[in-house]
Amino acid sequence: MNWLSDGLSLHYGWWLAALVLIGAEIIAPGYFLLWIGLSAALMGVLTLLFPDLAPLVQAIAFALLSLATCVVYWKYIRPAAEQRDDQPLLNRKGERMLGRQLVVAEAIVHGRGKVRVGDTVWLAEGVDAPVGATVEVVGINGTTLKVRVPATP
Repeated sequence: MNWLSDGLSLHYGWWLAALVLIGAEIIAPGYFLLWIGLSAALMGVLTLLFPDLAPLVQAIAFALLSLATCVVYWKYIRPAAEQRDDQPLLNRKGERMLGRQLVVAEAIVHGRGKVRVGDTVWLAEGVDAPVGATVEVVGINGTTLKVRVPATP
C-alpha cells in the first residue's frame, strides 16, 4: 500500500491541473480546455502507474496527449456533434411554417399585416387580405412571414 501513497503525492499536480482546466472550460466554454484537462487527468493516471517518470518525459507526454485529444475532438467528436439531421428545423420556427395556412389577425394592407400562429401573432407581407382570410406561408424574412392567398380547389 506504500506504493499507492507515494505515487499519489506525485500526481496531485496533474489532477489539480485537470480540475483547473476543466473548471476554466466551464467558465469560458469552447471545448478546447476540456480536452487539455482530460490530458492532464490522463497524466495523473500515468504518474500514478509510473511514479518514476522524469519531468521532461511527463511534459512531452502531456503535450502529445493534449495534441492527440484535441485532434480526436476536431476530427471525430465535433463533426458528429454538429450533425443534426434528425431535426434540421429545430430552432427555425419560421421555416417550419412554410406551407401552413394561417388566419389573418390584422388586415394585410399595402402588403403588410399580421397573421395568427397558435396563440401568437406574426408580421406578414403579401397581397392585401381582410381580417379572417386564410393565407398560406410561402417564405420567411427574419421574423416576417411572406404569405399569399391560397388557390381554391
